[in-house]
Amino acid sequence: MYFLGIDFGTSGARSCVIDMGGTILVEDARDFGTLQEYERAGIWREALWDLVASLPPPIRTQLSDIAVDGTSGTVVACDEDLLPRHPPLLYNDDRAVDEAALIAKTAVPGHPAAAVTSGLAKTLWLKKRLGLTGARLYLNQADWLSGLLTGRVGMTDYHNALKMGLDLDELKWPAWVEYLADADYLPVPMAPGARLATVSRPRARYLGINPHCMVHAGTTDSIAAFLAAGVTQSGDAVTSLGSTLVLKLLSDTPVESTGHGVYSHWFGNRWLAGGASNAGGAVLRQFFDDRQLAALSEKINPAVASSLDYVPLPCPGERFPVNDPALSPRLTPRPADDTEFLHGLLESLARIEARGYSLLAELGASPLQRVETAGGGARNTAWTQIRQRLLGVPVTRAAHTEAAYGAALLARDGVRLFDPVYP
Repeated sequence: MYFLGIDFGTSGARSCVIDMGGTILVEDARDFGTLQEYERAGIWREALWDLVASLPPPIRTQLSDIAVDGTSGTVVACDEDLLPRHPPLLYNDDRAVDEAALIAKTAVPGHPAAAVTSGLAKTLWLKKRLGLTGARLYLNQADWLSGLLTGRVGMTDYHNALKMGLDLDELKWPAWVEYLADADYLPVPMAPGARLATVSRPRARYLGINPHCMVHAGTTDSIAAFLAAGVTQSGDAVTSLGSTLVLKLLSDTPVESTGHGVYSHWFGNRWLAGGASNAGGAVLRQFFDDRQLAALSEKINPAVASSLDYVPLPCPGERFPVNDPALSPRLTPRPADDTEFLHGLLESLARIEARGYSLLAELGASPLQRVETAGGGARNTAWTQIRQRLLGVPVTRAAHTEAAYGAALLARDGVRLFDPVYP
């Protein structure tokens, strides 16, 4: 039996197949390139089919389970045949200002759905423009992709549902969400890893996979990266250094603060506290390619603090550790020496991370003990040493740094990944 995890991130999609022992058998990736808004859904669908169909035939025919993760807060408005009725709104889309203000007046205080980039704010924005008949369902990215596999619609996971307004105590849509959005238009929340349905027979034939292959409820891309790292102790954390900077801390207590972009996800009998900054690798890509990043990083002395203080955002707007849709980037002054400039960027990104974990502690989360690193930035030794200097705890590269591996573990273990005694 083989288990497939598929990760849909900002810049591309990745797949990972593992066996029962967790050994990686196949990995693959598809780069999205630069997408126009109207191209998103079509490219995502094409990448999903291509990643599955490209698996070696012996694996496809013995594929037992699949789980898909997606970017948190990315919303697809579609009909009951899963045909999009509007271009998907991405996780960092901040157009729903009026809708977020309405949610803030109605929601329980501090709920992450009140953020301008939340899934619920995007849902209300889309409903206002599409009308009652323009779309029948408002799904998270992972929900939509899983639905394409099964042919069944209208289910989500607790992790993706949080920014749509999930009540973390009852694990269902609260009355204020039903009042604002009408729960009939929202997917039914389920535990991440729960069994959804087998791959539809037409899709299984088309892709050449085992017709009994089970699709599981997914998760967000950053939580999939957390699962891949194998962290199990409260106070341990995973920082994902991809296009954006995402912090997840395993905590005994939940914390939240809308003003800081802090929220906590369900994690069995514990919580994943953290937030997602708009800063990250996307800023570095504006100035350097992979070769330049590697060469310049070797010249940096990570033990010496940079005097440069940037706001390293790719465009206006920040989500964490301050939630400010109008915050402007500051990437000047740029020194003539590229090594010095990169040093300043990496140090500024590390300060955001350090402030984020400090904020979680101030809000009452379990004290930070160590940090595992996932994503492409985990390979940068100089950046790791800068981060460790500022964080004051051990910082290491996770044994498995790709979210697709975490999704594969979710496919293999299901809900037991969060609670071993879960039925």
